[in-house]
Amino acid sequence: MSEPNDTPATPQLTREEWLAKARTLSEALPYMRRYSGRTFVIKYGGHAMGDESLGELFARDVVLLKQVGINPVVVHGGGPQIGAMLNRLKINSSFVDGLRVTDKETVDIVEMVLSGSINKQIVSAINNQGGKAVGLSGKDANLISARKLRRTQRDTDSNIENILDLGFVGEPYQVNPQILETFEKSDIIPVIAPIGMGRNGETYNINADTAAGAVAAALGATRLFLLTDVAGVLDKQKNLISDMSLEDARGYMTDGTISGGMIPKIETCISAVEQGVDAAVILDGRVPHALLLEIFTEGGAGTLIGRE
Repeated sequence: MSEPNDTPATPQLTREEWLAKARTLSEALPYMRRYSGRTFVIKYGGHAMGDESLGELFARDVVLLKQVGINPVVVHGGGPQIGAMLNRLKINSSFVDGLRVTDKETVDIVEMVLSGSINKQIVSAINNQGGKAVGLSGKDANLISARKLRRTQRDTDSNIENILDLGFVGEPYQVNPQILETFEKSDIIPVIAPIGMGRNGETYNINADTAAGAVAAALGATRLFLLTDVAGVLDKQKNLISDMSLEDARGYMTDGTISGGMIPKIETCISAVEQGVDAAVILDGRVPHALLLEIFTEGGAGTLIGRE
């Protein structure tokens, strides 16, 4: 009995379609040369992570980046999956300014979901596409040291600021890049769950965008990519802003062009660029191959925030 053939079937394309593919590859070559040996930190989350077909394409694209000499580092979220598990266990959960209030019982579930099931699903997806992914959390090799996140909220009636207790929600204050730098010299792709460890061994739940920004800054990454559920930053006429300077970004937040949930993402991008990342990009993770479109084409696919 013959062995099954695992080679993917060749799509039936016309000569013109094959020529178009060849032109695309040819146009990508200068970008491959430009970014070879550079590090890209990719925050993976949103609805793209919950869509099996998009997840497969994302994994394939990450493997391709490694194959052409780029060092991808994946930091993932998992809010919907955490919420589903808490609901299943009948544990109530609340949010303040988009952050999940995380008590001791909740943080155990958060760590289980992020460092366990989600992390290993992404690792498996990358490995199934021919890569060699390894799952980590911020606790491994003291990768992410975190402290309790402090937030205040002003009472509109009394105008008094109250300190909010978000429980075990943390912010990174130090990232040890040593283990990630070791992976750069290998064919391993690190996949990081945004769990940090406190000075006394506490477990902290960290916003994935924030964790990705901190990792990118510590590595001196060439690019930070935040995959989201929107096309990028839109102007007041709802047109995509393809690139902006740090000064532009601050101005857009001041005049209300950037508002709501986009503000913390932009703040993460600004912080990363100020700490040495060449540029940060907000991308629509729902678009197939959005990463490749942004990296290997002149037009890009999202909003790039750079120094100038």
